[in-house]
Amino acid sequence: MLSHLTDNLELWRIGLTNTVMLTALGVFFGFFVAIPIAAARLSSNKLLSKSAFGYVYIVRGTPLLVQIFIIYYGLGQFHKELKAIGVWWFFRDAFNCGLLAFTLNSAAYQSEILRGGILAVPKGVIEAGSALGLTTFQIFRRVIMPITVGRMLPAFGNELVLLLKASSLVSIITVRDVLGQARFIYAQTFDLSVFYIAALNYLIVVMIIEAIWRRLESRNAWLKYTGN
Repeated sequence: MLSHLTDNLELWRIGLTNTVMLTALGVFFGFFVAIPIAAARLSSNKLLSKSAFGYVYIVRGTPLLVQIFIIYYGLGQFHKELKAIGVWWFFRDAFNCGLLAFTLNSAAYQSEILRGGILAVPKGVIEAGSALGLTTFQIFRRVIMPITVGRMLPAFGNELVLLLKASSLVSIITVRDVLGQARFIYAQTFDLSVFYIAALNYLIVVMIIEAIWRRLESRNAWLKYTGN
């Protein structure tokens, strides 16, 4: 097993880099997509609210693998139309398709996390912001979001770990992530030990994420305690 690690160190490095990038960027972009979805879910406008609910319901109710297939293989059938509008360069790349699927999937879950956090913000805090003359957008950005993000840190950490483990699905569309590299090396050697190395890679990254998140949660708790 050790020989598979040392002899293919560059392959494992590329695979781990792709896995981490897909996960981190998927959660990062997903967060900014989740904000308007959460706002739409909370809107008094029924069309916006129902549209956002429909999006979240469909994404959460279907497997991520199906969503990846729809984006990569499904949209690939419209390559002429995509070329015509100048976006085929994006959709012809498996990595980009995987990232888009992760972003849209994570956005649905994060929007529900945000919605729950926003609903948990005391109305008195919002009323205090209004009394200070802040606009609705300023209240949302300066009052609601900091409180919500702080409270939702554990849930965001769970979403990051879940997406990391789900990232192995992109190997099916030829992305050379950790599992993709393991499958490639296995095809050359027929040695199952390469999958132990892949599992170890995922475990190490999860441990790092959990360590970082514990630190963030501790810092957030300290700031709340000191009132800073």
